[in-house]
Amino acid sequence: MSAEYLDCVEVDPESAPACVVIWLHGHGANGKDFKAYAAVLQLPASLAARFVFPTAPQRSAMVSAGTVNRAWFEIHAGDVSGKVELDGIEASAQHLRNLIQRELDRGVPSEKILLAGFSHGGTIALHTALGYEKRLAGVLAMSAYLPTCADLEKARRDVNREIPIMMTHGELDPVIPIAQAESTRDALTRMGYAVEWHTYPMMHHVCIEEFADIRKWLLEVLRPA
Repeated sequence: MSAEYLDCVEVDPESAPACVVIWLHGHGANGKDFKAYAAVLQLPASLAARFVFPTAPQRSAMVSAGTVNRAWFEIHAGDVSGKVELDGIEASAQHLRNLIQRELDRGVPSEKILLAGFSHGGTIALHTALGYEKRLAGVLAMSAYLPTCADLEKARRDVNREIPIMMTHGELDPVIPIAQAESTRDALTRMGYAVEWHTYPMMHHVCIEEFADIRKWLLEVLRPA
């Protein structure tokens, strides 16, 4: 049985890809919305980075009053830190693992595949990366948190215990309060992960300063051996 792949927008380098960034959008968005990120980062051609922007399945989400929307998992309105759809998180993680495998089949080594995500997409990126069975290049979580931290002690894989992690967050975020992201950062730190942490005077969105920091980090993490 062949793997099921999500619809994706891909931005390929001029030469054969040497590394891949799989970047997940937030609730209600889609892969096309994030395509511009590849251009904003202005990574050098010598890095030969392919960007893959998948689109989440449609689902009825309580956070949007039950309307059908693009979402990685369900979260109850007004309860960011509490009840989430764990089955949905794992289902989305499997979609992401399928995309990783497709890149492996294309000839990109796992240690050159980086997972990234904004908001709920960042949750899936973290959840997937820390439990993946092969070493990955790193994981970027923007304006995100990890509701499965309590289960991570058993689920995490030794091969990714030293994976580079970057978390960015808005100090004024009303959707995922910064305290929630700080709690994730602290839990990961207690488990021995090294988390690069950046905050910005913004709400639940992105800013130029954030992308400058992300670009610097990506160049360090994805640089050729």
